[in-house]
Amino acid sequence: MTSVSDQTENPLDLSGKVAIVTGGTKGLGKVIAQTLMAAGVQVMICARNEPEEPITSGDTTAAFCAADVRDPEQIEAVVAATVEAFGRVDILVNNAGGAPLADSATVSPRFNAAIIALNLTAPMTFSQAFHQQVTSQDPVGDPVIINISSVSGTRPNPHGAAYGAAKAGLNNLTQTLAHEWGPNIRVLGVVVGLILTAEGSDYYGDEEGAAAVGQVLPLKRMGDPQEVADVIRFLVSSQARWMTGTNVEVHGGGEGASYLAASTADLP
Repeated sequence: MTSVSDQTENPLDLSGKVAIVTGGTKGLGKVIAQTLMAAGVQVMICARNEPEEPITSGDTTAAFCAADVRDPEQIEAVVAATVEAFGRVDILVNNAGGAPLADSATVSPRFNAAIIALNLTAPMTFSQAFHQQVTSQDPVGDPVIINISSVSGTRPNPHGAAYGAAKAGLNNLTQTLAHEWGPNIRVLGVVVGLILTAEGSDYYGDEEGAAAVGQVLPLKRMGDPQEVADVIRFLVSSQARWMTGTNVEVHGGGEGASYLAASTADLP
């Protein structure tokens, strides 16, 4: 167990660690990769398509491995490429995911299967490959898995039934693997709320729409990906050494009780 006296002067300095960030070429994944690199981590990002420009932070550039995370063989190739490049792996961020809006009454079984494969099955398969590697490397270190979940898995998710169900499953996977794989591997989930990304316009509309959506949160604004990445930097550090099996909500306080807006009661 790490004691206070064992910590470096800056406990958020992650120099010497190696991380894999799935879906790390854009959006939240890109910011997570850059934040970890800024903390001293050597990062391997993977996605189906190579980024138009290298993902960098200062003088550090993330390595890239092309992969469809729904394919177990390609997952194994990412882990192998990471070990070949950096000698080990300490952190896995299961970030790749997402889903377009869909009508639950008419969406095809094939669509549902693809969404569940990307948002639930892929993180589980990647976690298994990570487990196999970290339990065989020397020294084992303090390996951590971070599963990027969503508030869509903790509340009703109209026009996203498969996505919400997959993220709910991911929350349970986080808790289950923490119990199965502790104390050797810490497993944590980050339940992300309403944040501003390039893809967000599909859900929130233009800037005016995003500002209006932000008003439903206690902090009266939508979040920035950097605010999520900062939490992840803490979770993979020694500062969070007694945290595992929990899903950390990063959502600006969450959405309130919508019925109050329609109520005719004399509320205070």
